[in-house]
Amino acid sequence: MRGPKPPTVALGGAERRELGRLAGGHTTGQQVALRARIILGVGDGLSNSEVARRLGVDVETVRLWRGRWLLFEGVPLADLGVAERLEDAPRPGVPARISAEQVCRIVELGCEPPADSGRPISQWTGREIADEVVKRGIVDYISPRHAARLLKIRGSPAAPGALLADAGPR
Repeated sequence: MRGPKPPTVALGGAERRELGRLAGGHTTGQQVALRARIILGVGDGLSNSEVARRLGVDVETVRLWRGRWLLFEGVPLADLGVAERLEDAPRPGVPARISAEQVCRIVELGCEPPADSGRPISQWTGREIADEVVKRGIVDYISPRHAARLLKIRGSPAAPGALLADAGPR
């Protein structure tokens, strides 16, 4: 038994060329290349299930990308390119509270000797670095554990072993 016919995707020449370039490009990410192949398939008039069968993906994946492509139907390519149309949608969650610039300033501080900041210690601890970050106004608040984690992840020369010794909660 046949189901409802999905909405038609009409592709212009420029869109088709760019999708073909992305689908076969050696430097294109695999997710984007697959999405480009999906849009090319639905643009050729294939059903969601036929595109899914040919590409070895779930029919829901084809349905999702057909619908997402149709959302941008009236938007000119000059305003939103083909590659941008195939990007992941923003994910839910809390936005980052510390900017990349602030992280750089925290790491820079972690590279300084604590004595330069008037601290009577030889190596930074999580608590000391967090206090100094707030004192300098880099951020309004940062937990000692998070401050230590930022320095550890970035490979700061700020004595990682000693730094994590006092990274517990306040």
